[in-house]
Amino acid sequence: MYTIDSLGFKVFSDKLDAIVLDDLGAKTLNTISPNSYGISTKDIVFNEALKHSDYLVLDGVYFALASILLNGKNIQRNQGPDVFYHFMNRLNNQNGKVFFLGASEEVLEKIRLRAKNDYPNILVKTYSPPFKENFNDEDNKAIINEINAFAPDVLFVGMTCPKQEKWTYLNKNKLNIKLACCVGAVFDWYAGNQKEIHPLWWKLRLAWLKRTIDRPEILKRYPNIGIFFRDLLLIVLRLKKQIRFEELG
Repeated sequence: MYTIDSLGFKVFSDKLDAIVLDDLGAKTLNTISPNSYGISTKDIVFNEALKHSDYLVLDGVYFALASILLNGKNIQRNQGPDVFYHFMNRLNNQNGKVFFLGASEEVLEKIRLRAKNDYPNILVKTYSPPFKENFNDEDNKAIINEINAFAPDVLFVGMTCPKQEKWTYLNKNKLNIKLACCVGAVFDWYAGNQKEIHPLWWKLRLAWLKRTIDRPEILKRYPNIGIFFRDLLLIVLRLKKQIRFEELG
């Protein structure tokens, strides 16, 4: 499995086929972007969740730009939709099981109906958790029991960043799964609530622009994104040291 160290994060830069689904304990897959980088500088638990990801994949082009500028290496693009469709296709061929955690029951119903048509060989189960900032012990117990009773191959978590990553990190060892993927935005895309971004936007490396046009509320993320570009500029100008992943201990 090939990874690249960029801005203190060990980023997965390989084909998704390199990710093995086995029974050796739950693994986590998260995404890294300028926005999540910025949040990680202010949220210790979220930072730990990203740093302890078994697979941290690229979300958007600019984290790859940082690697090119600082390391002279590009990062394999494996964004949320790539991850989702890869594992859905893989598990459809293997008669696997998938659990969707997050979103409203209305959204989950749309996901179940579409998945039944698109991936007839996959057993699908869903759970809509309470809409609150933090789950209490009773909430967590109910969620974990639902997941473990089904024992899915892959758990897709869609509770928005950074909540989904933090919840998965803190509960990973209690889950009877092979892989947990935090891909929140994919839920609404797949349910049809938000139009999926045309492949041309991804090819032109402008998916971020199309996403911002479709969802102006994303502009609220720009202060976090600004932290990423600030740190990148300071490191390029040699005014700030780039911390390597192995230096973090």
